[in-house]
Amino acid sequence: MKAAAFYDVDGTLISTNVVHAYAYYARNVPTITGKLARTAGLVASLPFYAVADRKGRKFFNDIFYRNYRGISEDRLHVLGEEMFERYLSKKLFTEMTELMKRSRDEGYAQVLVTGAIDVITRPLAEYLGVDAWFANKLEIVEGHATGHLVPPVLAGPGKADFVRKYAESQGYNLQACRAYADSASDIPMLSAVGRPVAVNPDAQLRATAEAHDWPIIIAR
Repeated sequence: MKAAAFYDVDGTLISTNVVHAYAYYARNVPTITGKLARTAGLVASLPFYAVADRKGRKFFNDIFYRNYRGISEDRLHVLGEEMFERYLSKKLFTEMTELMKRSRDEGYAQVLVTGAIDVITRPLAEYLGVDAWFANKLEIVEGHATGHLVPPVLAGPGKADFVRKYAESQGYNLQACRAYADSASDIPMLSAVGRPVAVNPDAQLRATAEAHDWPIIIAR
């Protein structure tokens, strides 16, 4: 029976999130004034982003990714590779990389489905050697990011819909598929498969996992 294991990334495979990723870009803006402006703006907006995330992950993404407006496409790719080598590669959860190897040996296709952007996800996906990966993509106009995401946006119920459609297109049996995630925003994706697993769950996801007897993994 064909099946896949679907993985969220931030908080599930690595101990980082989209705020950490953008902070790396902000710190590496080529001008001092740009660096200070982007870093200060990020710090000042953190309470607002926390509220936005509670309203819904898609709403948060629509607001948060505006931070990338004006960054050149070339720099997005260069810093994405650099970020993985210097930072993200050291934040991988050992338990999860070992789990992925076992899952692959069991015959499951390994698939990343993340709300992070593609330029950050690509080097991670290549390092892990996954079968497929899907991430959000920034709209680029005249060589620079506009701050908007290209539809479909992978977040919340939208991520679950994507998993269902992808599984159907590949002939995967959803009841035999696995999914791993850390946030309540991914409960729809976890509910879409027959074998959901909560990884380092937040309070709401933990409560849901315990209520439905989903396995819980605490990864370090």
